[in-house]
Amino acid sequence: MAPDSPSLPRQLARTHRFSLGVPGQFTLTSDGSTVLFLRSRGGSDPVDCLWARDVADGTERLLADPAALAPEQGGIGAYATDASGRRIAFALAGRLWTLDLGDKDGDGDGHATPRPLTLDPAAAPPVEPRPDPTGRRIAYRSGPTLRVVEWDGTADRVVAAPEPAELGGEFGADVSFGAPEYVATASMHRTRGYWWSPDGERLLVARVDVSSVQRRWIADPTDPTVRPRAARYPAAGTPNADVSLWLVDADSPKRHQVAWDRAAFEYVTEAGWDEHGPFASVQSRDQRTVRVLAVDPADGTTSRLAEQRDDAWVQLVPGLPARTASGALLTHLDQGDTRHLAVDGVAGTPAGINLGAVLSVDGESVLITAVPADDVFSAHLYRLDLTTGATEQLTHEPDVHEDGVLRAGTLLRPADVPSCAEQPIGELRRTLLRVGERSLCTAVFLPSWYEPGSGERLPVLLDPYAGPAIQRVTEGRFWVDDVSQWFAEQGFVVLAIDGRGVPGRGPRWEREVHLDSFGPALQDQIDALHAVAAEHPEFGLDLDRVAIRGWSFGGSLAEAAVLRRPDVFHAAAAGAGVTDQHLYDTHWRERFLGHPDAQPAAYEACDLLRDAPSLRRPLLLMHGLADDNVYPANTLRLSNALLAAGRPYEFLPLARTGHRVTDEALAEGMLLHQLDFLQRALGL
Repeated sequence: MAPDSPSLPRQLARTHRFSLGVPGQFTLTSDGSTVLFLRSRGGSDPVDCLWARDVADGTERLLADPAALAPEQGGIGAYATDASGRRIAFALAGRLWTLDLGDKDGDGDGHATPRPLTLDPAAAPPVEPRPDPTGRRIAYRSGPTLRVVEWDGTADRVVAAPEPAELGGEFGADVSFGAPEYVATASMHRTRGYWWSPDGERLLVARVDVSSVQRRWIADPTDPTVRPRAARYPAAGTPNADVSLWLVDADSPKRHQVAWDRAAFEYVTEAGWDEHGPFASVQSRDQRTVRVLAVDPADGTTSRLAEQRDDAWVQLVPGLPARTASGALLTHLDQGDTRHLAVDGVAGTPAGINLGAVLSVDGESVLITAVPADDVFSAHLYRLDLTTGATEQLTHEPDVHEDGVLRAGTLLRPADVPSCAEQPIGELRRTLLRVGERSLCTAVFLPSWYEPGSGERLPVLLDPYAGPAIQRVTEGRFWVDDVSQWFAEQGFVVLAIDGRGVPGRGPRWEREVHLDSFGPALQDQIDALHAVAAEHPEFGLDLDRVAIRGWSFGGSLAEAAVLRRPDVFHAAAAGAGVTDQHLYDTHWRERFLGHPDAQPAAYEACDLLRDAPSLRRPLLLMHGLADDNVYPANTLRLSNALLAAGRPYEFLPLARTGHRVTDEALAEGMLLHQLDFLQRALGL
């Protein structure tokens, strides 16, 4: 293939799956007049800049350009503001930068100028700087410590730090302040480890002790001279990090520990500090109970604001808990097939609108994204007015509307800010269907050159994710849809199927996979495949040539499909799948399968290593050897089990690659290799 010839795999790699040039991380100023956001200059430019856009007239100005501030150091990964949205802080090139939209840069044009602060040279580089709501100070993480500096760069000091004995040995500190633990970011939607008080005088800070968490090692097999690096990973059934919360003064070493029954509620799922005081949401290890606690800022004692229980698990909803200006507590309530937004424990949204996330709370108005039961292929924005109890649907065009900001009565949607992303090569030829007895959501991708009803039969490729994290079959256009279309252009009918356990169809549907991650999901793939063939013969599905491909949970499902149902699936390409469920993290795996000591049968039923002797069909295994999410041990153990059982297979190890393939050459080569494998396996 010539370097300049059109190639979707190459375009996917060059554009980082069409993510470059897409605006994100929106912040509205307190008057709703200006939106701040990050965006690179083009669809193949990886350097994110900070921009401001006037909401009224759409004029944009560049606030911070990494190429000018710190050439060759990468882009701005994140920023934070004070309550007004006008004082901004970000980290770049190992320095802390500030920017004030009210400042003049001296040339009379009214533009703010970023300036670096001079911090304690003995401190580690700043991470996650966050101005206090008043804009007088900035907190930031520095190694295992949390530090505060005045806005003008003076009085840089430590406000929370491990004791000397807690700093650890050759593997670094076991105790840190202000950073989220692994399962918080991986499984709980919580990305923060500290929160300012509204007056900027104090902070609520997470202390994380990982000394009891298992240590794992990640090596680079391509370079045996490099020492393996250690990582703390809480695998299912093993100890979690010990997480506590502390009230810390910004000007003195005084602090109080927040008190709750941490033995019964070891997970901190969310926390915050608003005008009504600090609060925290904590969860039991079995995930069947979540409590929302009010924290007394004087001494750290707590009182219960709300409690949620479920016999399977209490789902965690992004953006919750939260409180309105009047102090109304926002949580969620699962009733039958609907997940409601709850206001002080009472359903605040109508039946048939399944809450996905709370995006903004503006006084007594709440902006949410939700999936309506009568339009499960789309997610829409809704505004709930607590003063009237009315729920207003704000978007109507078929799509996935899952982001937005509401402030000072101004609604901002991502579509309101121009994108510089590249458009994918080619068009989708996709049909969305509800098929079978369970009305399974299915996307059918046909080659652009195929004539439905012509009688020509095409091999079938199932291309699902089908796990509980992602709704794959939607009206939106995501990079995975373009991959499915690319495979279709090579001569396949491609099906993407969302079965039981996938979000978007209500809590009862999600919990159908409790204690069995693969059984219902795999059966729904088969049922939808057969239903499409029976209900839509014009698509020409050849059920004698059926393959499946997938990554992560989709990789596990592809492995299960070819191992357990060779009567249906004739080949599988599986990447980064979990084969031994004990190897995945506590919070995610125990949510669905329970604790391995309490539910050993559930783990045995999902153990793909036991199925290795059953392999009768071609199987391609792929895994990044630097994957610290789904460790490569999963695929290596399956490889060994297959070899011991005398079952032939192919294995594509990806050197220096994590859970996502980011290297352009590898990303393109991997898709081309999968295509070659599937064509060979099906005799095409």
